[in-house]
Amino acid sequence: MRIGFIGLGTMGRHMAANLQKAGHQLAVHDRDRAAAAPHLAAGAAWAASPREAAFGVEVVFTSLPGPAEVEAVALGAEGIIEGLAAGAAYFDLSTISPSLARKVHAAFAARGLAMLDSPVSGGPRGAESRKMAIWVGGDEAVFARLKPVLAAMGDQARHIGPIGTASAAKLVHNCANYGVLAVLAEAFCLGVKAGVEPLALFQAVRQGVLGRRRTLDALIDQFLPNAYEPAAFSLRLAHKDVGLATALGRELGVPMRLCNLALEEMTEAMNRGWGERDSRVAMVLEQERSGVAIAVDREELRAALAGGG
Repeated sequence: MRIGFIGLGTMGRHMAANLQKAGHQLAVHDRDRAAAAPHLAAGAAWAASPREAAFGVEVVFTSLPGPAEVEAVALGAEGIIEGLAAGAAYFDLSTISPSLARKVHAAFAARGLAMLDSPVSGGPRGAESRKMAIWVGGDEAVFARLKPVLAAMGDQARHIGPIGTASAAKLVHNCANYGVLAVLAEAFCLGVKAGVEPLALFQAVRQGVLGRRRTLDALIDQFLPNAYEPAAFSLRLAHKDVGLATALGRELGVPMRLCNLALEEMTEAMNRGWGERDSRVAMVLEQERSGVAIAVDREELRAALAGGG
């Protein structure tokens, strides 16, 4: 397939190389032409502008630093929208806001062109090895038609929903990731200051329930199906444990900002009379504040898990 690829930086260079390895013919563009040297040497054609990279191709990909670059490359005077032909599609692999994805999509749709937001997750190593997720929002038929091309770049390409939903999912992923890391930093510093050697602490925590399961598996039994009885571990007992941990932090002079916030959530849930419900019931408070109600059918959840979801 003839493909345009724009943005040959940390992630893009690996994804473009994998498309070439899969036998696709690339037209490449980057603001630094030197970045294209390996791709040109492997047979790619140089495009002097995003418009030129999009001209005559069946699909064009962008992998760019952020929203400003995506908007300029997609909609600018020499942008993709000026070169893409009817029937071709544009996938943006960058991390942008859902609102920008919808803006670009609308501009392309007005010309009869398909645009899909398609952020990726896997880091540079994943981009190089193809051990990478590609989340896609937009026309599902276009996604299905071009999924084999996406498979040349990542081993987990998934359609998420309408335009913008993939970008929202990526932001949720990254926000949750760094939030978890911040809590781990806080808790591990507590353990080390309490006298536990760091490697021993790591090994101990890794043996516990937190270390033995995938992080998101904590959502399966209670949060997603909205089922908090009977309790696997009661809120009353969890509240006691987190209270002891934050008390140890005060005793040792370790700031426990995030864990104290967690304790406040648990205290509010206790004050609702939820002490004997499952400890994860405190997560319902955020649903109430946000005006959302999460209740996934258990059979649908089992099917998604069985399918690798």
